[in-house]
Amino acid sequence: MLARLPEFIDPLHLADKRGELKGQIPVSGLDRLADLLFSDTGAVTVDLFFGREGRLAKIEGQIETVLELKCQNCLQAVQWPVKSNVKLGIVTSLDQADRLPEDYEPLLVDEGKTLLKNIIEDELLLILPAFPKHQHDCLGRKPSDKQADVLLNEQPSPTENPFSILAKLKNTGDL
Repeated sequence: MLARLPEFIDPLHLADKRGELKGQIPVSGLDRLADLLFSDTGAVTVDLFFGREGRLAKIEGQIETVLELKCQNCLQAVQWPVKSNVKLGIVTSLDQADRLPEDYEPLLVDEGKTLLKNIIEDELLLILPAFPKHQHDCLGRKPSDKQADVLLNEQPSPTENPFSILAKLKNTGDL
């Protein structure tokens, strides 16, 4: 495993050479993910294979990490393990993206270099929940026994009809 992955890659060139990238990217370097994180410690383990299947240039592999996200209930840290399979079709136009096999997601690239961390960050952002929260009740609110008895024994009060005043006026003839 590489101690450090390259910052920029040429996906089409790597696909032609049947390249492989294995290594880690520090979570602290993923800028677009920063707002969701409680802490940016740790690293994302990357294991990607580049190749061609006929005319289709592709990236397949896996990314794995444990992120510390902000719980949207208590705003404390929640450990979020991520293990995702990556299956991207490298395309240079929207027409090519439309013709991709169903199980491939498009990776639109210009001729030249692409930031590897952007590819990894895109995959992570697609996987993460919109509102991460603990599996347990992290707020710890439990109604006291007294509150529970009141809630259980309370009968719903009949709602007053807002037009009942008009009915009374109609019956008295004051209209």
